[in-house]
Amino acid sequence: MSSNPLLDFSGHIPFDRITPADVAPAVDELLRRAEQALATVTAPDFPAEWNAIARVLDVATEELGRSWGAVSHLSSVADTPELRAAYNEALPRVTEFWTRLGANEQLYAKYKALDPAKLDAEQQRAHANAMRNFVLSGAELQGVDKERFAAIQERLAELAQKFSENALDATDAFAYYATARELDGVPGDVVRAAREAAQAEGRDGHKLTLKMPSYLPVMQFATDRALRERLYRAYVTRASDQAAGDATRFDNSAVMAEILTLRREEARLLGYDNFAEVSLVPKMADSPAQVIDFLRDLARRARPYAEQDVADLRAFASEHLADLQDPQSWDWPFISERLKEARYAFSEQQVKEYFTAPKVLAGLFKIVETLFEVEIRRDEAPVWNPAVEFYRLERGGALIGQFYLDAPARPGKRGGAWMDDARARWIRPDTEQLQTPVAYLVCNFASGVDGKPPLLTHDDVITLFHEFGHGLHHMLTQVSERDVSGISGVEWDAVELPSQFMENFCWEWSVLRHMTAHVDSGEPLPRPLYDKMLAARNFQAGMQTLRQAEFALFDMLLHTDAEPAAHMDALLAAVRQEVAVLQSPPFSRTAHTFSHIFAGGYAAGYYSYKWAEVLSADAYAAFEETLDEHGQHSRETGRRYRQAILEAGGSRPAMESFKAFRGREPSIDALLRHQGMVEV
Repeated sequence: MSSNPLLDFSGHIPFDRITPADVAPAVDELLRRAEQALATVTAPDFPAEWNAIARVLDVATEELGRSWGAVSHLSSVADTPELRAAYNEALPRVTEFWTRLGANEQLYAKYKALDPAKLDAEQQRAHANAMRNFVLSGAELQGVDKERFAAIQERLAELAQKFSENALDATDAFAYYATARELDGVPGDVVRAAREAAQAEGRDGHKLTLKMPSYLPVMQFATDRALRERLYRAYVTRASDQAAGDATRFDNSAVMAEILTLRREEARLLGYDNFAEVSLVPKMADSPAQVIDFLRDLARRARPYAEQDVADLRAFASEHLADLQDPQSWDWPFISERLKEARYAFSEQQVKEYFTAPKVLAGLFKIVETLFEVEIRRDEAPVWNPAVEFYRLERGGALIGQFYLDAPARPGKRGGAWMDDARARWIRPDTEQLQTPVAYLVCNFASGVDGKPPLLTHDDVITLFHEFGHGLHHMLTQVSERDVSGISGVEWDAVELPSQFMENFCWEWSVLRHMTAHVDSGEPLPRPLYDKMLAARNFQAGMQTLRQAEFALFDMLLHTDAEPAAHMDALLAAVRQEVAVLQSPPFSRTAHTFSHIFAGGYAAGYYSYKWAEVLSADAYAAFEETLDEHGQHSRETGRRYRQAILEAGGSRPAMESFKAFRGREPSIDALLRHQGMVEV
C-alpha cells in the first residue's frame, strides 16, 4: 500500500504514476481510515471540541476527499474504459460513506455540543454551515426514512456519473469526414486540424466532431447549408432518443427522469415541497419564487433588445443571403457571423489570428500580477497529460497557491471549462503547518497546427479569464479554516462573481495590447480592429440574455414542478414559448446534455450565473470609477477587492463581502449598462 500513488500525500498528486488498478485499494484504505476516525470522534468519551475533532476526523476525510478528487478529475480529463470501470466500482462506496457521515447522529450531537463562543470567527462560520448541512444531509431523519435518504444519495451519484458518461460518449461517437468542397468558408486552421485528424486515422477527407473547436467554426462559417444541418442535428440530439442510428444507446432520458424523481423524494423526506427549496437553503436567494421573479424581470427587460436582434438577422438574410430566405436553427450562427462582419467590418477568424495561446496567457498573468500584487511562475509537478502546465503564485517570495492548466480539447476529455479544488488552504490540525491551495483549471481549446501555437477565439480568451477568476478565489484566500477557505462555504449563487468579474478585462485595450501577437507577423492587435470588437461587444446581447434566462427558468421551474419527470419536455417547450425569440426545432433535446443541472451541482441553481453577473458587473464598476487619466486601474481598488472578496472566501456571507467592497448592496443597473440594454 505504501507504493500506491493515491495514498501519497507527501507532495503533489503523483498523476504520472496513477493507474486504474490503484483506485480500489486506495479507496479501501482511505475509507478504513475515515471509518476509524469517525468511530473515534463519536465515542462517548471523545471531547466535543473543534480542534480535537479536526485533528482526527477532518484529517482523514480531507485525505479521502483529495485522493478521490484526483480520481474524479482523471475521469473528466483522461477517461479510459479501465479508469471508468474502477471509478464506477468505487463510487457507491465513497458516496455511501459521505452520505452516512453527513447524517451521523452521534457526530451531529458532538457538533451540537460545541460551544460556538469558544470558536474564532472562521470556525463559527464553518460550524454554522456544518449544522445546516447535517440537517440537509438527513441527520434528523429516523429509521426507514434515513435508510431511504442514504439510498437516494448513492443512486443519484451513480446517475450523475452515467449522465456524464452518456454525454461524453455521445459527443465522442460522432464523426463526419467532410470533403474540401463542403468546408468552403471554414477557417484555414480549422480545416487543417480536421485534415490532420482524418489522416491520423488513415481516413480521407476532414474529420469533423461535436467538440467546440470543430463544431462551432463550421456552424459560423461553412457556406454548405447541408453540412451545417448535419452537425446541428447531431449536436442538439446528443444523448437522446432523437440521435441518429445506434447513438440512441447513449439516451439520457431515463437517467434524467430518475434523477428528477429521486430529487423530489429527497426534498419530501427533508420536509420541503420541492427540490428547489432544498437547493436554495445554502444560497443567497430566499425562495424559488424570488428567483423566478428575478429571471422573468430580466427576460422582460431584455426582450425588446432580443426582438430587435432577430429582426436585424432576418432583414440581413433577406437582403444579402438569397438562399436563406427561410432561416432554420442551423442557419442562425452563420447569419449572425455574416451580419457581424458586415456591420463591424471584421470577422472572428481575423481576430483569432492575434490571440496565440502563449501570448494570451502572458497577458492574463500580467493583469493578475498587477491588480492583485502577486507573481506567477512556472512550476513543476507530475501531470496526467504532456499538454498540462503547472504554475505557482507568490507574493514577496512566499508561496500563495499553485494551479494546473489543462487547455486543449482531446478525446476522453469532458467538454466545457471548469475550475476545481485539488487542495484547499488549511492550517492542518495534525501538523499545525499551513497547507497552500492548489487548483485545476480546465478548458477545451483547439490545438496548434503546422507547428504554430494554438489560436484562441475571443470567446476562448473570455473563458480562460473566467476560469482563472474561480482559481483566484480559491488560491488567494487568506482563510485558514478548510471548510470556509477559498470557494468552500461560498453561497452557490455568489461563487460566479470572481469568474465573471475577470471577463471584463478581456475588453480593455490596456490589457489586450499586452496579450496579442499575430500568429505570422507577431504584430499586436491593431487599435482599429480592437475598436471594431468593442463596438460589437454587445452584439446580440438581448438574445444571449434570453438564452441564459431560458436555461435558468427551465431549471428552476423543473425543480419546483409537482411531477418534474413527467412534465420535463412540455415544461421546456413552455419556457421556450415564454422566453425565447427563436424557437428550437421539435427534435432538439438540449436538456439531455445539460450537465450543469443533471451532473454538475447547479440543480435549481443555474440562475446563479445571471445573479452573479449582477454582482460582478457592479463590482467591476468600482474599477471603472477609479481609472486614472491614462486608463490604468487603481492598485488600491484591486487590493480592496482582493481583501474584501477573494481573500475572505466563505468565511462570511457573500452579501457582507460585497458590501465591504462596494459599501452597499448590488444593483442590476451596471449589468444592463455593460450589456447595452439601458432603458430609455
